Amino acid sequence: MREVRLGIIGIGNMGTNHLKSILEGQVPGLKVTAVADRRESRREEAAKLAGEKGVELKIYEDGKDLITKDDCDAIFIVVPHYQHPELAMLGFENGKHVLCEKPAGVYTKPVREMNEAAAKCDKIFAMMFNQRTNCLYRKMYEMLHDGEMGAIKRVNWIITDWYRTQIYYDSGDWRATWDGEGGGVLLNQCPHNLDLLQWLCGMPTKVRAFCHNGKWHDIEVEDDVTAYLEFENGATGVFVTTTADAPGTNRLEVTTEMGKLVCEDGKLMLHKLAVNEREYCRTAKGGFDKPECTVTEVETDGENEQHVGVLKAFTGAILNGTPLVAKGEEGINGLTLSNAMHLSSWLEKEVEIPFDEDLFLAELDKRRASSKKKDAKEIVFDTKGSYGG
Repeated sequence: MREVRLGIIGIGNMGTNHLKSILEGQVPGLKVTAVADRRESRREEAAKLAGEKGVELKIYEDGKDLITKDDCDAIFIVVPHYQHPELAMLGFENGKHVLCEKPAGVYTKPVREMNEAAAKCDKIFAMMFNQRTNCLYRKMYEMLHDGEMGAIKRVNWIITDWYRTQIYYDSGDWRATWDGEGGGVLLNQCPHNLDLLQWLCGMPTKVRAFCHNGKWHDIEVEDDVTAYLEFENGATGVFVTTTADAPGTNRLEVTTEMGKLVCEDGKLMLHKLAVNEREYCRTAKGGFDKPECTVTEVETDGENEQHVGVLKAFTGAILNGTPLVAKGEEGINGLTLSNAMHLSSWLEKEVEIPFDEDLFLAELDKRRASSKKKDAKEIVFDTKGSYGG
C-alpha cells in the first residue's frame, strides 16, 4: 500500500478542518476518498472543497454506509460523541483502520467494549489527541518520566482559555445537551487536558468535583468546573476549567521532589532544586531554611504539528508501522476522569477510581430523559486557532 484512502464521517467544524488539511497535501500518503454527513449542505460543501482541488469523493449520508463500502482503507470519526464507539466497532468489523476524534465516547462502558473489539483485530486504532504533539507537553512528559524531577507531589491546572460564545452553543442541535453531547466543557473542550493530565502525571485514585451547569451560558450542561484530585502516591491536584473566562488562563504547574515545571504563555519554566526537597526537609538545621533553586526556561524542539501531526502518525502507522501519537485504547483514560468528575458532582461526594460504571450511566440517563430538544442555526465555524492547550 502506497497511500491510505480515508473516509471522513462528519463534516462539521472539525471535519471540515481535517478535510481541508488533507486536500491541501499536508499529510503525505493520505488521500480522502469518501465523506459522510447527514446534512445535505455539509455534503455539498465537502464536494465543493474537493472539486476545487480536483479530487472526486464518494458522498454518503450515513457513516455506516461509508464504512461498509470499499471506498476507503481507514475511517476518521468526527461526529457527536455518543456515536464514536459504535462507528469504531463497525469499522473494525469491516476491516478498516480507525482514527477517532476526542472524546472516545460519552461514558466508559461502550468505550471499554470498543477497546476490546480493537484488540481482536489487526487494524490501527488511534485517538485525535493533538495536544500530545505540542513540544512543551512532550518535554514535560520526558522530564517527569526520566526520573530527573523525582516523585510528583502536586499538579495544578487552570485551563480557562476555552472561551465560547452563546452562538457557538446554538450552532448545533446536539451541542451542550445531555442527550446530544453528553456533557459540556469536560466532554467537548477538556478531553485534551484530561488526557494530558493522566499522560503526564498518571491516573488519580479519587476525585471530588463541582460542575456548574449553564452558569454562564444558556445551556443544560456544565460550563464551569473545579475538581480536587488525589493520586496513589499521596500527590494531590486541582483542575479548573470554564468556557466563560475572557481573557482566559492556561497554566499547568507540576510540583515534584526536585522543584516544579510551569507551562504557561508558550513557555516551559524549570524551577530546579539543588537537592531533593524530602531529603532537605529532614536534614536542614534551620526552621525557615529553603533549598537553593534555579529558574531556567526549558529548550524544546519547537515542533507542534497538532492535528496534522496526528494524521501523519496515523498514516505512518498504517503504511510503515511507525508509532502513533496516541493509541485509541488510551482514550478511555481521560474519559474516566471526566466521568468521575461528573459523577462526583452529581452525587455531591468524593468518587473513587475505578467507579461504578452502571451507576454513572443511570445518573446520565436521568439527565438525558429531561434533556431539551432545541432548534439550531447549524453553522460551520472556522476552527483555526481555537484549539487552546
